[in-house]
Amino acid sequence: MNRDVEIIYGRINLLFKRAFQTKYWIQVANDPYDQTYNFFFNSQKKGERLKSVPLHKLDSYSLLYLEKIIDKLSEKTNLTIKFVGFANLKWPISQKKIQWRRDNLE
Repeated sequence: MNRDVEIIYGRINLLFKRAFQTKYWIQVANDPYDQTYNFFFNSQKKGERLKSVPLHKLDSYSLLYLEKIIDKLSEKTNLTIKFVGFANLKWPISQKKIQWRRDNLE
């Protein structure tokens, strides 16, 4: 688990530039067909298009494992984490909803 967190965090540090008038966030996508979770680093400068860079793919298709990864990642970074493809699912430990409503991309 720590290896996955270090890979994701290391790649975030390379991409995070702290540019003026730019929004940054992490997106986690559920891929039920391949049974993987995909992490993306998104950035959007004011008035420009969205840039999305793939960070990592978790082959362990377990919500419990993903919740632990997200908790560790949240300790290391203050970036917002958005979820896609997790509608109507809850975290196994905290029992909170992962995604409140479907995204436009779903």
